Amino acid sequence: MEKTWNNKAWFMVLPVLILVAFSALIPLMTVVNYSVQDTFGNNVFFWVGSEWFEEMLTSDRFWEAMGRNLIFSAIILAIEIPLGIFIALNMPKSGWGVPVCLVLMALPLLIPWNVVGTIWQVFGRVDIGLLGYTLRQLGIDYNYVNDPFDAWVTVIVMDVWHWTSLVVLLCYAGLVSIPDAYYQAAKIDGASRWAIFRYIQLPKMNRVLLIAVLLRFMDSFMIYTEPFVVTGGGPGNSTTFLSIDLVKMAIGQFDLGPAAAMSIIYFLIVLLFSWVFYTVMTNYDAEK
Repeated sequence: MEKTWNNKAWFMVLPVLILVAFSALIPLMTVVNYSVQDTFGNNVFFWVGSEWFEEMLTSDRFWEAMGRNLIFSAIILAIEIPLGIFIALNMPKSGWGVPVCLVLMALPLLIPWNVVGTIWQVFGRVDIGLLGYTLRQLGIDYNYVNDPFDAWVTVIVMDVWHWTSLVVLLCYAGLVSIPDAYYQAAKIDGASRWAIFRYIQLPKMNRVLLIAVLLRFMDSFMIYTEPFVVTGGGPGNSTTFLSIDLVKMAIGQFDLGPAAAMSIIYFLIVLLFSWVFYTVMTNYDAEK
């Protein structure tokens, strides 16, 4: 018996397809159009082919910003993933402490990105900021406006404060889904705390950890608002990530062709790294 297809279902998703076309595909095609053309104004364009892509891929400015992005993402993942797992493991699994901890963990995620940047911009100032003033009183020469190292520390601590909660909530969701029978069997066998984590908790968190790593990598690699508000990409270019450099090129310098080429390269890099992360982690999970 042949299966019948109801093509009327396409009419249900047609509005969504039209919305996606207008909100994603058309702007993307506009960016592609700018990336292969140049203009002298008055909407007069001429073909340049891959010139802007070659200029970006041979530019020291692009690769320096790329290096800063990779270093930042690596530091963020190295801190937030283990810290999120540790906090989730020590959160209560029952009782009144559960809603309290969940609310506290969710609070940083509810704050808009520009507000987070503004909070830390004021918080770290050496004249009126609590953090900056306290460090100065302790004899620590801290000034994120003038010192590149202090600027990096400020941006990293700010991101850890803002986004570790996401990792915590994902890991906690994986932990509470583990049946009590696993823990009872481990207790009977006399398993240690480390053995329980290694052979019960960690395997059960594999899927949520994959999601956490992918989300945190993509967000940290595309970070813009928080460091831009806090440091503006400075001092110098020390915290000028690809996203900030792209905005400076497109809006500050109005180099639409190079900016369009850079945005496409940026998108492909994020897509490639995300695919690599997903492939490696899923294959590792399948081999176990």
